[in-house]
Formats: sequence, C-alpha cells, structure tokens
Amino acid sequence: MGTYIALLRGINVGGKNKILMAELRDLLLNIGLKDVQTYIQSGNIIFNSEEGNASELEFQITEAIKERFQLDVPVLVKTRNALSTIFDACPFSEEKKQKSYFSLLYTAPEVDFVNEVSSTKFENEDIEISPNCVYFYSSIGYGKTKYNNNFFERKLKVTATARNYKTIVKLLELSENAS
Repeated sequence: MGTYIALLRGINVGGKNKILMAELRDLLLNIGLKDVQTYIQSGNIIFNSEEGNASELEFQITEAIKERFQLDVPVLVKTRNALSTIFDACPFSEEKKQKSYFSLLYTAPEVDFVNEVSSTKFENEDIEISPNCVYFYSSIGYGKTKYNNNFFERKLKVTATARNYKTIVKLLELSENAS
C-alpha cells in the first residue's frame, strides 16, 4: 500500500467549483482509497492506495468528481517521495524558499516554452523551471506578482496547480504520518 498526495486544481477558489471536503473524503473512500484526509479547502488530499499507478489514480479521482459533483477538475497525484523530491530541489535560499510558491506541472513543458518563460524577468521576482515544477519567489507577494499559476499555464502550455511553502510542508508532514 502506498501513500499519495492528490492536488486538485481550481476548487473552492473565488466561489467557483465548490466541493465540501467532507463530501470529497466520503467520495474517495467509496472508490476504494484508504485513510483519506484533506488539508484546507483548496483540494489537498492525502490517502493510501494499493493502486501503484499515479496516472490511474488521477483518472479514478477525476472521474469520481465528474460523476458526483459534475465538475471537470484537473487532478495531480504524487507519491510522498516525489513531492518531497520536488520540494527539496527548490533552488532558492532557505529564506526565499520559505516565501516561495510551487507551481506543480501536470506534464513536462516543451523546452522552447521553458526557454521563453525563463527569459522573461520581472523586478523582485525569481523563477526556476524544472520538468515538473515552476519554483517562484516574489518579494512583493503572490497577490501582486506578475508571475502566477495562470501565467505559467498560458506560457508553458501545460496544466499546473500552485501551492505555497507552508502547504507543501504540511502535506509532507501529514503524508509521513499516513504511511
């Protein structure tokens, strides 16, 4: 049995795509996932499953949400180790890392798009792009940054979901206790 972290993109944001976490937990238990727990309202789920294929888990969760809530929500599933590796690979200093955002990519972007985005620079903002994450830091805060998840999706032509440092730390902590 493996421990997984599912990240749902764009739920309970600005009153759109509302899903109650208690209903989501029940739904996921009903499709056979074990020890399901959620963290905050933005679609962070820790669970155990005997299914060893993250893509299959993404499909199962996506289809269950479509059927139950009539929402087409992108779902990204990572093992605890995979998320930990992404987190540990953050290229920023510890001080910047603690104020950074992690835009987790559902697929690896094409190199040409990565090069184009990497050449775009904004004052007081830093980014680094890997095949599975855009690490970004803004000294002026996420609400005022030129970079955001929608920017990265549009420019890299991939689906992504962003989480801040504190959320990633908490998901890693919760998933460590779940295994």
